[in-house]
Amino acid sequence: MRKRLRWGMVGGGHGAFIGAVHRMAARLDDRYELLAGALSGNAERAAASAADAGIAPERSYADWREMAQREGALRRAGRGGIDAVSIVTPNHLHAPVARAFLAEGIHIICDKPLTVSLAEALELQALARRSSALFVLTHTYTGYPMVRHARSLVAQGAIGELRLLQVEYSQDWWADAAALTGEGGWREDPAIAGPAGTLGDVGIHAYQLANYVSGAEPAGIAAELHTFMPGRRLDDHVQVMLRYANGARGTLWASQVATGCENALSLRLYGSRAQLRFDQEEPNVLWLTPQGGVAQRITRGRADSEAAAHATRIPAGHPEGYIEAFAQLYRDAADLIAAHEAGVAAPPGAAYLPGLEDGVSGHRFIDAVLRSHRANSAWVAV
Repeated sequence: MRKRLRWGMVGGGHGAFIGAVHRMAARLDDRYELLAGALSGNAERAAASAADAGIAPERSYADWREMAQREGALRRAGRGGIDAVSIVTPNHLHAPVARAFLAEGIHIICDKPLTVSLAEALELQALARRSSALFVLTHTYTGYPMVRHARSLVAQGAIGELRLLQVEYSQDWWADAAALTGEGGWREDPAIAGPAGTLGDVGIHAYQLANYVSGAEPAGIAAELHTFMPGRRLDDHVQVMLRYANGARGTLWASQVATGCENALSLRLYGSRAQLRFDQEEPNVLWLTPQGGVAQRITRGRADSEAAAHATRIPAGHPEGYIEAFAQLYRDAADLIAAHEAGVAAPPGAAYLPGLEDGVSGHRFIDAVLRSHRANSAWVAV
């Protein structure tokens, strides 16, 4: 029986969507035991949220700084301090919280985006490299078996040389001014979300997915940001042209005012030999179409790569989805942390995990988009 990791969480209390998702994902493989949390900055809400999550009162904190210090001291004394912490706060707290726990040698599982700026991301990367702790960034969609299979196919040369790339992430939940109220309201506040709205919320997912599957990052971009909703302080629509070092061209479109769209993340790669297509709303299917040939519908459970098999939980024909993808990241993170603590080689699943490099790359992209937009959509280097 594998030892469960002692685990804590910062953020994710009552009313927070993503915190509950992280807890569900961590429970799916029974690899974590939630022992501590600073689930809210409000003491009463923190205590009530901790009680509902099964955290003992003495391990519930209203201040994440106190949590980092006390849990680090317990860990060093061999008295059951947490091994890892999940950071599921609004964006502006990601880096400060991560710094506090890295200083205590506690492993980090952080929601995206990594920070609120490129400078902050680079500073955090340098700090993490000096720490004994590991850092995992939860770009959810990299946990899908068919995304990992797509990455394997590209790496094996199945599509040939990349020529064209199209990635888009469209939603409509910000198309109504009422969306500014409630849990999501902080996303339009630059003091909390950072300088990017839709760009930092879902555009960063589209960019990371494109890089993850294609194995390529653009060398230059030309971008436009737009805000359709009156009074909104950050972008709710993004369109970007991409140029790659090998001559390939691409486009990225991200919008949260795309009427009628739910969670439409899609990726299309066009190579010299074949086309590859993935749609997140149908995550158990991947399409591979050879040039001049017949489209092949590849389904989860029958994909023949080690990458897909590693992330496949149940037989073909039984759908897996968003929670399972999130859980795969948690399972791979548990394996990696356990190997690290034991001083043995990283397990195979570690190769599929997004981390600090993905986060820094994402912020280089955000920085480039902001620079291009300010320069009337001029081409800029990434």
